[in-house]
Amino acid sequence: MENSVVLKNDFLGRSLAVINDFTVDEQLFLYNQTYRLKQKWLNKEDLSEFMINKNVGIYIVFIEPSTRTKESFINAAKFHKKARVTIFDSNHSSFNKKESYVDTFNMLTGYSDYSIFIVRTKLEGTCRLLERSVSQFALRNNLPIPSFINAGDGKHEHPTQELLDEFTFLEKKNFDNSFIHIALVGDLLHGRTVHSKINGLKIFKSVKVDLIAPEEISMPFHYIEKMKNNGFEVRIFESIEKYLKQKDIADIWYFTRLQLERMGEDILEKEFILRNSVTFRKDFLSLLPHQVKFYHPLPRHKIHPTIPTFLDKLPLNGWEKQAINGYWTRIILLSMFGGALKADFNTSVKTEMLDEPKIDDEKFIVNAEVKNGNKGVQKEGKRGIKPIKNGTVIDHIAKGKKTEEIYLTIMKIRKIMKFFDIDSADGIFKSEDGNFKGYISLPDRYLTKKEIKKLSAISPNITVNIIKNSRVIKKYRIKLPPKVYGFEELRCKNENCITNPIYGENVKGSFIKDEKGQLICEYCETPHDYNEIWDI
Repeated sequence: MENSVVLKNDFLGRSLAVINDFTVDEQLFLYNQTYRLKQKWLNKEDLSEFMINKNVGIYIVFIEPSTRTKESFINAAKFHKKARVTIFDSNHSSFNKKESYVDTFNMLTGYSDYSIFIVRTKLEGTCRLLERSVSQFALRNNLPIPSFINAGDGKHEHPTQELLDEFTFLEKKNFDNSFIHIALVGDLLHGRTVHSKINGLKIFKSVKVDLIAPEEISMPFHYIEKMKNNGFEVRIFESIEKYLKQKDIADIWYFTRLQLERMGEDILEKEFILRNSVTFRKDFLSLLPHQVKFYHPLPRHKIHPTIPTFLDKLPLNGWEKQAINGYWTRIILLSMFGGALKADFNTSVKTEMLDEPKIDDEKFIVNAEVKNGNKGVQKEGKRGIKPIKNGTVIDHIAKGKKTEEIYLTIMKIRKIMKFFDIDSADGIFKSEDGNFKGYISLPDRYLTKKEIKKLSAISPNITVNIIKNSRVIKKYRIKLPPKVYGFEELRCKNENCITNPIYGENVKGSFIKDEKGQLICEYCETPHDYNEIWDI
């Protein structure tokens, strides 16, 4: 099946694994519908237009324990009286007997005309895996494609929290999305709610973000880079105290708790210092400008809250209305995925997630000029590998690197590519420009296109010489491909990624090259150098 786009204006079969799965227009549509729902409810008007009227099964699957998010979804699902709501929790047998997640959700997909799965788990990228695998199952069996909603996956993302947060910010700003100045305070390293803001805040046309956290729990660098790439102005502060010493203070503060359960012992040893840096104190009140609101995804730590309880009755308190908004935004999200609400614009997405992508080889495997006289590859009288009559010579390996690194790259190529051919040879030589480089010579062996693609992701910027009758007849210069996938040896370095073999889902690593040349895991979005994606 070729990648295609079918024009539509409903949200059936759509999923929300990360906040970026919704366009800005789609998010604004959800916020507008949420506003309409709240106003109709306050005015005691009929709400039936928001209710799902199809045979929809809503499955609330919380493999990781939760109270607030789970209850919010349960009540939002019950709003849709015609939908069938099934609730699983972390103690449910099918998720504790090491049964395949994909198989379990495949079976559940056939029980309703449409299925919506709300999933919370510690394994990052789970919703993306389920979206792809279960959608393929549905297509094979002529079933409607189900929807998946990520209710939080490890320290990756929490997109439905982001929906209620952004709606709450818009309410504060009277739905003016021209500008937002927000301070993110607390555990920015492990806080998945703040990670979702990297893309969620794009609903505002101009964004200024102040990151307030000590270095040990600061925002990961790749998220900061994403914010800058999104056009956000980003400032960094080590503590609330230092932040308040300057005058340009945000009117929206978003706090997160310190997630000690996700921290290592080295960070836990500094617990008191870390808490003190991101906990609001009474003596800070006089330093705040007017109209400031504090928000928090809740619940707070009952002993060491970053927003102490003395603030509860002050006008700063925005977190209580924020928490209530979770009910309304989740009702609308289910309305959209259940077919009750349709947009006045195209809501189609490409079906490429269901198919093997087609990668244009010409962009990273380039034919190079073959100079007359090249003999297998070395010229007469030159030091190097003995010329071969037929076969392949891989040249320019790790050119310009130290000899130790070149040697290790040669060994890595041999191991991953299984280049254990009899009479094969390798070496490190100095090129004419004075840089060192590596060679591998493979007599009587020609590489397939798939092997060349694989080689391009192991050691990009090398040259592959095809030799026949002692002459170079073809030469390829290969670069890092736009996508690396389909190889058994690929592995995401994030131990909590759903692709990790210890979790038994039998899914291969898959990586997309970003604009800076990093390889991003398609499931958990962890960035990698090309040297980090191979399990050797």
